[in-house]
Amino acid sequence: MRYLLFGAVLALALILGGGEKPARAQESAAPAPDIEAGTEPFAPTEAERIDALFATLADTDDVESAKEAERAILRLWMESGSETVDLLMDWSMTAMQADNHARALDFLDRVVLMQPDYAEGWNKRATVHFLTEDYNRSIADIGKVLELEPRHFGALSGLGMIFRSIGEEERAMTAFREALAVNPHLEEVKKALTELEATHEGQAL
Repeated sequence: MRYLLFGAVLALALILGGGEKPARAQESAAPAPDIEAGTEPFAPTEAERIDALFATLADTDDVESAKEAERAILRLWMESGSETVDLLMDWSMTAMQADNHARALDFLDRVVLMQPDYAEGWNKRATVHFLTEDYNRSIADIGKVLELEPRHFGALSGLGMIFRSIGEEERAMTAFREALAVNPHLEEVKKALTELEATHEGQAL
């Protein structure tokens, strides 16, 4: 559960195409635009792809479509653009799965030093700090994640979990609400928020 909320469990999913089926040629209202020789077809940037996926999360009521969009976002966030960083990330994940947190931190320390603008390096290091209950360092790393990617629902969910663990329930609810604002399909976060809200409503009576 803790790995999931920080985005540590990742699925390699391709971004799904969507939209209406193309019209048959004889029904087309306009001819296809001419493509000049030597030009390449338009391809969206990574940022544009992520924006489109977040729009899907916000708009869809279909559970499977939401999960596909979520997995695609997590996959794109993992792309560092560096073979060395990717290798260090792989090694850190293997160490985390083996509960070798010291080794995982060693790899992740190198990642954030080599590529400080790579949000997922900070996120994974926050995960390890959380697993070792080093909450102050985890919160600090989550702060870096959110500076780089304010929509990081995994980091926001993890921040809520930390605040809940240390009894900061108001701040936990705020973090959970912010996570759900960008990804309303986080069922475990919804459950945690509902439990906290029910507790606070009971105390107010």
